Amino acid sequence: MRILITGGAGFIGSHLVDRLLGEGHEAVAMDNLVTGDVANIAHHRADPRFEFLHHDVSQHIHVTGHLDWVLHFASPASPIDYLQLPIQTLKVGAMGTHNALGLAKAKQAKFMLASTSEVYGDPLVHPQPESYWGNVNPTGPRGVYDEAKRYAEAIAMAYHRVHRLDVRIIRVFNTYGERNRINDGRVVPTFINQALRGEPLTVFGEGQQTRSFQYVADLVDGVRRLMGVGFNRPVNIGNPTEMTILEFARLILRLTGSQSRIEYRPLPEDDPKTRRPDITRAKEVLGWEPRVAVEDGLQRTIEWYRKALVSSQ
Repeated sequence: MRILITGGAGFIGSHLVDRLLGEGHEAVAMDNLVTGDVANIAHHRADPRFEFLHHDVSQHIHVTGHLDWVLHFASPASPIDYLQLPIQTLKVGAMGTHNALGLAKAKQAKFMLASTSEVYGDPLVHPQPESYWGNVNPTGPRGVYDEAKRYAEAIAMAYHRVHRLDVRIIRVFNTYGERNRINDGRVVPTFINQALRGEPLTVFGEGQQTRSFQYVADLVDGVRRLMGVGFNRPVNIGNPTEMTILEFARLILRLTGSQSRIEYRPLPEDDPKTRRPDITRAKEVLGWEPRVAVEDGLQRTIEWYRKALVSSQ
């Protein structure tokens, strides 16, 4: 197959490129490099089956040749990113998704939207099944990301119903792994790099809010399984193993061997109190569940960050 991956130079997008090329497919990575990095895909530069297009999907998309799939993974995806880039975040979720859908329709390609657990907002239902409509503050600082993804899901389903486009929607829960930017701002890279540098680990509030962390290889496997199943409704892909942020901070200290202390800071506005996926649908429809234990994935990720920190010095 020939597959376009928007956001293909980003953290998750670049791992998708690896997987698809490894399976013998052709991969076209499109990225405007606002949060992506060509270093993530540089190892494929000499591969004739790989192509990189430096382009902002919020502008009209043109790709020569046929496409079998459009995987729309372009978007700022961390609180720091979408608080600093609120307009761009809204544009890529709305205009970017519209453009990517239009391209898929023109190419008669299948389409996958990378949605997010943030569509559930600060949930009142726990764990979160796909049937839950969410509790989102549309005018809060996080609303630019949450509502952009909710709109993206709505327009994807509209294209499915009106144009009969074969659409898949994957709701991605907290994902970590190699190539997640050091200054990404999300809790995994933040805690790991603070621990490795001997800096205090910054825990917001009392650290009792919960998160569920999945390793990037498990997410990519979920994407590939959903590509192979004709299922057009949203599917949660995440690890149901839940822990408090304070427990996670202590785990990072243990795995890194760091002597860093924990420093408490005020809780950000609209920070979700809980986050845990109900993966019943993924199990039933895809035969999928995470395979990589949290500690195993974190060990691999910590080693990658150790090397990244040394090379940056």
